Amino acid sequence: MNWQEISGNWVVIPRNPSGVIHFLGGAFVATVPHVSYRCLLEDLAQQGYAVIATPFFNTFDHFAIARNVLNGFENTLTRLRQKRLLPSGYLPIYGLGHSMGCKLHLLIGSLFDVKRDGNILISFNNYPLEQSIPFADQLQLTPTFKLEFTPSPQEMLEIVGQDYQIRRNLLIQFHKDDLDQTADLDFTLKQRFPNLIAYQKIAGTHLTPVSQELNWKAGDIFTPLDAVGQWVKQQWNPQGNNDFKHLQSEILRWLNPLMV
Repeated sequence: MNWQEISGNWVVIPRNPSGVIHFLGGAFVATVPHVSYRCLLEDLAQQGYAVIATPFFNTFDHFAIARNVLNGFENTLTRLRQKRLLPSGYLPIYGLGHSMGCKLHLLIGSLFDVKRDGNILISFNNYPLEQSIPFADQLQLTPTFKLEFTPSPQEMLEIVGQDYQIRRNLLIQFHKDDLDQTADLDFTLKQRFPNLIAYQKIAGTHLTPVSQELNWKAGDIFTPLDAVGQWVKQQWNPQGNNDFKHLQSEILRWLNPLMV
């Protein structure tokens, strides 16, 4: 499919889109979402959804990241309408996040006045730094430098419990996922919107949403990003294709039950 970079976002738009999906990926693969999540996002585009994937670099200030990715998304949305690549009338907008991307969509929906028809939150990760990042405990970052994410895990759930405004949500958890905290999020959201939270636990791992055909090649200079890409490739299980297809069907079923 034809991906375009518009105002710093990666965009793929089908003919006559029926909705817009704002995608935010996990911390280590979010810099190239159109590559690392290509199969998932292109499948959504083939089903008639315009996809705007916002890349970001992870820092400790998740408030700032949430504000920046929202600004980037809105700028791109405006440009697309100006270029008449999207219709000027109403289109439903959905947030789709994986891992840290869930946290960012939750912050956006809690701190800013945004219009969303719903959010799809996959493998919510709200652990502190040393439990969220592979090898962080071996590097001893937190005891050495006293580093931690803001908001903290407890503050994050308090913010969502008090201020989150997106009423309709699909939460997806995988059976083999040690980084997932979707159960905590499900409990928090159901206190606000008891009848509007769908919770699915399906086969898979934390990396199931990552493209099944990810082919990461390092450049002339091997960077930390290349190391992450190689780590993702090593973790991928070729037997997980059925899990990936199940994930796709659950997302589409929630977006439009008549399509599946």
